[in-house]
Amino acid sequence: MIHAYKKWPVLLLLFLSNICFAKQSDYAPIKGLVSRIAPSWVHQIIFQTIPSDKDIFELNWKNGKLVVEGNNINSMAVGFNYYLKYYCHTDVTWYSADKIELPEKMPRLNGTVRQKSNYTDRFFLNYCTYGYSMPWWRWHDWERFIDWMALNGVNMPLAITGQEAVWYNVWRKLGLSDKQIRNYFTGPAYLPWNRMANIDGWDGPLPQSWITGQLNLQKRIISRERSLGMKPVLPAFAGHVPEALKSRFPDAKITSLGEWGGFPEKYHSSFLDPLDPLFKKIQQLFLKEQTRLFGTDHIYGADPFNEVTPPSWEPTYLATVSRSIYHSMTEVDSSAVWLQMGWIFYYNRRNWTDIRIDSFLTAIPKGKMILLDYFAEKKEVWKQTNSFYGQPYIWCYLGNFGGNTMLAGNLSEVESRVDDTFKNGGSNLSGVGCTLEGLDMNPMMYEYVLEKAWNDKPTDINQWIRNWAIRRCGSPDINVEKAWELLYNKIYISPADNHASLINTRPTLRKKPRWFSNIHYNNSDLLEAWRLLLMSNSQKLETYRFDLVNVGRQFLENYFINLKDQFVIDYDKKDLQALISDSSRMIGLINDLDKLVGTQSSLLLGKWLKDAENMGKNKNEKLYFRKDARNIITTWGGQGQSLNDYANRSWSGLLTDFYGARWKMFLHKILTSIRKDIPFDESAFREEVTSFEWQWVQKDKTFPDKPSGDAVKISEQLYKKYKDGIQ
Repeated sequence: MIHAYKKWPVLLLLFLSNICFAKQSDYAPIKGLVSRIAPSWVHQIIFQTIPSDKDIFELNWKNGKLVVEGNNINSMAVGFNYYLKYYCHTDVTWYSADKIELPEKMPRLNGTVRQKSNYTDRFFLNYCTYGYSMPWWRWHDWERFIDWMALNGVNMPLAITGQEAVWYNVWRKLGLSDKQIRNYFTGPAYLPWNRMANIDGWDGPLPQSWITGQLNLQKRIISRERSLGMKPVLPAFAGHVPEALKSRFPDAKITSLGEWGGFPEKYHSSFLDPLDPLFKKIQQLFLKEQTRLFGTDHIYGADPFNEVTPPSWEPTYLATVSRSIYHSMTEVDSSAVWLQMGWIFYYNRRNWTDIRIDSFLTAIPKGKMILLDYFAEKKEVWKQTNSFYGQPYIWCYLGNFGGNTMLAGNLSEVESRVDDTFKNGGSNLSGVGCTLEGLDMNPMMYEYVLEKAWNDKPTDINQWIRNWAIRRCGSPDINVEKAWELLYNKIYISPADNHASLINTRPTLRKKPRWFSNIHYNNSDLLEAWRLLLMSNSQKLETYRFDLVNVGRQFLENYFINLKDQFVIDYDKKDLQALISDSSRMIGLINDLDKLVGTQSSLLLGKWLKDAENMGKNKNEKLYFRKDARNIITTWGGQGQSLNDYANRSWSGLLTDFYGARWKMFLHKILTSIRKDIPFDESAFREEVTSFEWQWVQKDKTFPDKPSGDAVKISEQLYKKYKDGIQ
């Protein structure tokens, strides 16, 4: 037997060991992030905590190791990324397929770096991103993306994966059948618009395997996000119900929200009046079930009337609706905070008058509703609403519609607007965020905006761009730096608005095609940026190659406008031989463009379809998911649907097999009309091309799902081919 007085050193040692273990385990999430980003550096980085009521990080170099201090894990991740960006010249992208390039030896840090964020909220994502970019993501995709968000300081991500499993359980408890519920859900890529009460049932029924699989995926997503210091924004009930619920509750005040996006009546969504007693019951069932499955961070996204018309525009009604939704949340979670898109106040500003917005927002206690100023690079709603009438709000950069692939962004204007908001936006400004509809071709813009949250002083944008250029190619390179300086000054000068290159639109002879984006710069400037990139000595990094292809892609798409203009001139002259030559050049350019973008993993139709197929548990599901994936990026809805081409993107396979095929049809019709000396019948062509589009969606076809070709060599070839033809 050990005497009592001999036990205390052993007990003290165990006590101290437990304390050390607890402290080390506190840093396990950030060490896990480092092990995924820079596995060979894990033991050369020390993490420590700084007590602070503001988010803060500090970097030092001690005894040959990097010391990263922060008030929480999220701040430490931002600090680690600062080191990667500004000392290692490494840019970690959001795509899991992109290789991370690091120096062989950790660069030494001289002095101390210390940064603080005065803004508690850094928001990221958009409901639409889950349809335009993420519907086919598996865990490895999400894991990399969550790491990217942590590295860039996101601490309030929208987290709406898997909610159909919650709703399935709720609707079953309320008496609906399996068939009624799964027919109410849309196909996977369309779920964002089902969740936002825009459409019901389109491309359903949703397979049960999808519902279960997304439930399990969401558990992993929110667990990782929370471990990295984030507060995932989960959904709440905002009034959207299945029409079939009328059969179970015939006295409930359920009305149609009407037409959206040109969809026929059978796909219209139904809305339960928040004043109806059933509303509170559904909210309670949903939030309790969601909390049971996913836990909660007390922030709930709810967006009644998104792009649809409320049952009444009376300010008192809108205030009552707002108040009822909020109270239905707090009866389940007394700490509930409501997150609301400010998009509706921009999109339908004519009806959302000041008094209506005021009534809707001020019905909620101050601080219990957070507004997203959704498209602030184009229209800052906070300036029109007395800073959202005192409710906390987040300045957001949208930047992308439909997952399109245009170069777009107004960097100087964003800098000016953000700084002005920091200065004059009121004490209720709680942060910055990004609300992109799809992961696009302009990652610079999102990293820039998120970095602003850590520096509320004006940014030296020229220096920021220089640093960006250096890390995109891994080391200082004067030609790459000049290219990005040119891109900043000449190309990134206007926000995303309409969002398609001419190639990606339905061909017309003279009319401006829908979604077509006029460029607000000289294409010769873009050609010069392409030339400078090609002169780089750092051509190995994937980030450099992506930029090289991206700039070349946009140049060729813009160049196509010149070819089309010449075609119209020759058509007016009825010069058949010239038209034949023009047609050959136009189709040749589309084929060249397809070859160029085929070098990039993120620009492959085949990968998009393969990822969709991999979600299926059997042959029928695989075919179903592939069709769903084809539809959303082309016709969007049914044949002749008004959102046709909204989600266009310049992907290898899509360019030649869909867009190129339409242009071949168009050019053939024109040439035939000239040969026969008859007018071109544009209406007949439109019917024919509409039929082709729908047949294309129905017909399954396999495309390469791995990149091919050397991005640099192909870029060099195409630069030489097209550089002298620009007008």
